[in-house]
Amino acid sequence: MAVAHLEGVELPAERFEVRTIGTADLKDALRQGWADFLEWRGDLVIVGFIYPAVGLIVAILALQGSLIPFFFPLAAGISLLGPAAATGFYELARRREEGQPSGLSHFFGFAKRPALDSISIVVGLLLAVFLAWLIVAGILFFGLIGTAPETFGAFLTQLFTTPQGWGLIIIGNLAGLCFAAVVLTLSVVSMPMLVDKDVDARTAIDTSVRAVAANKGMMIRWGLIVAALLVVGSIPFFVGLAVVLPVLGYATWHLYTKLVVR
Repeated sequence: MAVAHLEGVELPAERFEVRTIGTADLKDALRQGWADFLEWRGDLVIVGFIYPAVGLIVAILALQGSLIPFFFPLAAGISLLGPAAATGFYELARRREEGQPSGLSHFFGFAKRPALDSISIVVGLLLAVFLAWLIVAGILFFGLIGTAPETFGAFLTQLFTTPQGWGLIIIGNLAGLCFAAVVLTLSVVSMPMLVDKDVDARTAIDTSVRAVAANKGMMIRWGLIVAALLVVGSIPFFVGLAVVLPVLGYATWHLYTKLVVR
């Protein structure tokens, strides 16, 4: 794709117009996401269980020895990969919108989309953000608390009964908020857009960034809604994510259709 240059910054030649939205649009996106889930819940809830299963496995591994300090960063940080995990739900929502058959056999249909290479690039960026979050979490833990505890109980004691532990909780949550904002900005439009259109990763990310910039207040609300649903879905043992992830995946597709002039 040709690229335009503006004041030394390389920008996509093709730029999609973005809209401003309101609270009613957020509610409608969630309503439509729930309706999509109800229509397909029979077989796709099985797919939805893959994500919580991975989360549970990661959490169990994090309870082993030197990985204990990474239990909460891993449990919370895995949501940074949620937009990538929801790609199949974007594909199903796209097919439903176009009146095409949609079912479990079509979940991985995004692998046949023209922009698959660009999807891989954005997924790689999300993975890089996730790894950067783990590095920052490790630096914060060992910088504020020091050596890793031998048991999970000792870890909780360090975390909740010492000034250093509470400092870690506060600073760690602020850092996590920044990483979550980066992921939201990069992916809220780009991932569904790449399933929908044959565009490159630069164009999709540019559109996502501009959509968020044009709707800062609404995107903050959307981020809080997503965070709250993910927390609820993670209790207990990540099982609720089998419902939350599909609903958010479908809802994000409908949010994309409201944010971008297609």
